[in-house]
Amino acid sequence: MSAAHTSHAVIQLAAETSSTSEHRPLIITLFAVFVAATLGITVWAGRQTKSASDFYAGGRQFTAFQNGLAVSGDYMSAASFLGIAGAIALFGYDGFLYSIGFLVAWLVALLLVAEPLRNSGRYTMGDVLAYRMRQRPVRTAAGVSTIVVSIFYLLAQMAGAGVLVALLLGITSDAGKILIVALVGVLMILYVTIGGMKGTTWVQMVKAVLLIAGALLMTLMVLWKFDFNVSDLLGTAAEKSGHGSAFLEPGLKYGVTDVSKLDFISLGIALVLGTAGLPHILIRFYTVPTAKAARKSVNWAIGIIGAFYLMTIALGFGAAALIGPEEIKAKNPAGNAAAPQLAEYLGGLGTTGGAVMLAVISAVAFATILAVVAGLTLASSSSFAHDIYANVIRRGKATEKEEMRAARWATVAIGVVSIGLGAMARDLNVAGLVALAFAVAASANLPTILYSLFWKRFTTQGALWSIYGGLASSVLLVLFSPVVSGKASSMFPDVDFAWFPLENPGLISIPLGFLLGWVGSVVSKEEPDRGKYAELEVKSLTGTGAH
Repeated sequence: MSAAHTSHAVIQLAAETSSTSEHRPLIITLFAVFVAATLGITVWAGRQTKSASDFYAGGRQFTAFQNGLAVSGDYMSAASFLGIAGAIALFGYDGFLYSIGFLVAWLVALLLVAEPLRNSGRYTMGDVLAYRMRQRPVRTAAGVSTIVVSIFYLLAQMAGAGVLVALLLGITSDAGKILIVALVGVLMILYVTIGGMKGTTWVQMVKAVLLIAGALLMTLMVLWKFDFNVSDLLGTAAEKSGHGSAFLEPGLKYGVTDVSKLDFISLGIALVLGTAGLPHILIRFYTVPTAKAARKSVNWAIGIIGAFYLMTIALGFGAAALIGPEEIKAKNPAGNAAAPQLAEYLGGLGTTGGAVMLAVISAVAFATILAVVAGLTLASSSSFAHDIYANVIRRGKATEKEEMRAARWATVAIGVVSIGLGAMARDLNVAGLVALAFAVAASANLPTILYSLFWKRFTTQGALWSIYGGLASSVLLVLFSPVVSGKASSMFPDVDFAWFPLENPGLISIPLGFLLGWVGSVVSKEEPDRGKYAELEVKSLTGTGAH
């Protein structure tokens, strides 16, 4: 679920809102105010963006709390809000397991990645990987992996944002929908090219506050309906679910067959390990002045994200208790409309209050998509400019001004690609694309980062085998999985070339990424540079010489 159903979620959200067309001026006003406010923040931040450090890392001036807020804003996508609430509403205990997986993932990031990465790198993941390896092939691989992960995420968010805005404005023609996707893409390009990391970070902080406030308001309203008695809430939800006490026990979604149990293990592994390899999350560790601040910012993020995912219990079980699974599934079989349906119910069905609640939740969902899109675009354009352009094409001879210009042009190019793909995918199920992003991050990026930081015998060949092997295996397994073909909910439901039974490839591709990194290093004739490893070890653990 996670980000995996963003497009369907926002379609349903928009469908709910479009039924209150008489309140459309209110909704448009809220959107206009938000877009104007965030563009204002971006322009203000852009005036302070003078160096490469400002563009890539916000001048490393953000406090641990500010960065923790921005990290949580970057991480909690619209589908965390909409998708997890729907999963809980339909599957009870098994739905809440998504929240647990996302939260536990941050412990991996905190314990293994945050501080060493901040100490060892400068702007991108490629800085760490190339420190003790041959620069050009490793930076190229890191750049390719970063851009692939980011574009799959971007595709889902862009398509979702375009459909949401098109339906909220009452636009039904294909040309109109494509135009809306293009306008969302232009906004995204403006945020990154004008504001860089500073502008993007402030937008993410504003979005995180909006999302927490929206979820908190709905949580309090749900609990008020049950006199703040959580036992009553859970009991009513179980009763109305049609499953009785089984609704509050494990096994409703993932305990039916052996394949479904394996699928859950696979998804869990991808979620928990993928987060520590997501490029747009990793670059956030460079925006703080010290490694200690990086570690503290992850602590703040864990607190903020943990509070949010606790609130999804009230949202999901509240939707099950007050609306019921049949009505939720009537709007969207995956349950992605549960949160907006709940918002309308809490505000009053058919009333101005209900329309206002829907408008607010719509604005929050749109804010969420824009913030995530800006973070992803910045991660991929930074990797292209810093890793591929400056260090591979120009062999380290590019000036800061040339590098920043390349980053801005890369932003435009990635934006254009995302607009084109988003326009084509506006009616597709994008679950496979987002699952692929998590799987690639966990299969290609994480093994290479951990080996680089902690294994002295790791070589360039091991890094290349790990990145390209993890990338290729996860792509191929998703391509031949039920996510793409063979089921009614597949991207191509009318054909069936799915020979891989699991919907997430993590169970196979993540161990394979680690194995290939080890085998590639062991059979390599290249002698690892022990001196460079010793330097990196001291640097990653102590921060000596960190930028």
